[in-house]
Amino acid sequence: MLRLTEIKLPLNHDENAISAAIIEKLAIIPEQLHNITVFKRGFDARKKADIQLIYTLDIDVDNEAQLLQRFAHDQHVKPTPDTSYTYVGQAPDNLAERPIVIGFGPCGLFAGLILAQMGFNPIILERGKDVRERTKDTFGFWRGKALNSESNVQFGEGGAGTFSDGKLYSQVKDPKHYGRKVMSEFVAAGAPEEIMYVSKPHIGTFKLVAMMEKMRANIIALGGEIRFNTRVEEIHTEDGQLTGLTLASGERLPSKHVVLAIGHSARDTFQMLYDKGVYIEAKPFSIGFRIEHEQSMIDECRFGRNAGNPILGAADYKLVHHCSNGRSVYSFCMCPGGTVVASSSEQGGVVTNGMSQYSRHERNANSAIVVGIDPERDYPGHPLAGIALQRQLEQKAFRLGGENYHAPAQLIGDFLLGKASTELGEVKPSYTPGITLTDLAQVLPEFAITAIREAIPAFDRKIKGFAKADGMLTGVETRTSSPICIKRGDDMQSINLKGLYPAGEGAGYAGGILSAGIDGIKVAEALALAMLAQVKS
Repeated sequence: MLRLTEIKLPLNHDENAISAAIIEKLAIIPEQLHNITVFKRGFDARKKADIQLIYTLDIDVDNEAQLLQRFAHDQHVKPTPDTSYTYVGQAPDNLAERPIVIGFGPCGLFAGLILAQMGFNPIILERGKDVRERTKDTFGFWRGKALNSESNVQFGEGGAGTFSDGKLYSQVKDPKHYGRKVMSEFVAAGAPEEIMYVSKPHIGTFKLVAMMEKMRANIIALGGEIRFNTRVEEIHTEDGQLTGLTLASGERLPSKHVVLAIGHSARDTFQMLYDKGVYIEAKPFSIGFRIEHEQSMIDECRFGRNAGNPILGAADYKLVHHCSNGRSVYSFCMCPGGTVVASSSEQGGVVTNGMSQYSRHERNANSAIVVGIDPERDYPGHPLAGIALQRQLEQKAFRLGGENYHAPAQLIGDFLLGKASTELGEVKPSYTPGITLTDLAQVLPEFAITAIREAIPAFDRKIKGFAKADGMLTGVETRTSSPICIKRGDDMQSINLKGLYPAGEGAGYAGGILSAGIDGIKVAEALALAMLAQVKS
């Protein structure tokens, strides 16, 4: 097969346009072209009146070798690469030890799935509940019920990605096509097939819930074991080698091969690992607010008269501004047609995040508008100092919101003028259980407030209406990424504790569902190879 890239066609092209473009590009007759598969479809909306679809196509065609020779200097005509997944090995029948995976978010899910598919019968430990029970707890909290600190947006089957926009794109380099493995497993579990080819695939919360249940059942059918409501209390080591775990129940599990995929909010586990001597470094993360506008305004700004086209869907954006005070402000986790959600996992703290359903049909667009911070400049002195900073800001937001998990909020115009808001405008806040209008300058450090006040008008020059006076800001956004990195070597093991495989977003090696899934596969492969080498020796 041949792969053709950068095939550009009008947004509303007819069904024969793709084959016609291929025939023209290759200068062949129609009878030579036998099959067309869309590998990727994106779009170029820089000219709103003339939006172009951009295709990557895999085709079956006569005389492939001759065509490759003729187009040898054309980077857009190449052989179709093999993107199929190949397992690094299979566990022997007499394998005595079972690997353990701590955490059942996207990273733990794929680490456990790959290990199960290779016959290693992993034990997966998740401190939260299964996805159905977790959904009840989370939606209950949003409706004003008590926060369950072990079952919420951050903890439980599916991880933080379950209550999100379900974005499945990433900028990580993926030469072995692990991302295709992630996507294909999602499709097998019920995700829309379009995620295999659209340029910015997403799933949405409700679809993710059902998919998690199917993938869990698959792992169990392959010999894996999954334990919910199971928190790791302590790790055990001997001469630099991990030897096992003790659970909060008191049960001890022996294992010399453990994947640590705990997500970015397991602060008590981070503390335990640090106390046990596992090498941890502080890393940069970001803080800020959620910003909300009417989705129709974003659609109009991005797509013009093509707003509402079903191929384009709800418009998104990606913005960055380098401020005069040396800080950078950028949009993060943009959720078209979504809602701002309460993402607290600790009592007495308010945390915001964004979520969309697959349809992206809600009235508002939202994204985080955040300021990058650096440990050497902003929280020096201790590897876990970033956690202390997060907690401090979340507790401030809790107090300012009324100490009832309502989020402090402010109209954009009032924020820019430096005065507290007292009434809403046209943009209705989507955060539940509710908001308290106030002055958000009291929540974040002065450098962050100054930077965001400079950035919003700059963003308005790119998206007209972004600084609209009655747009909403809701605080506080602190869980953009893990504030720590648990350093690992080329063998994917902790640099000072053999047998511990730090992985995913919590350990500092991923930033979203797709990259976390990819990292889970990489770590599972490294662990499997280590166990197979141990058997041979």
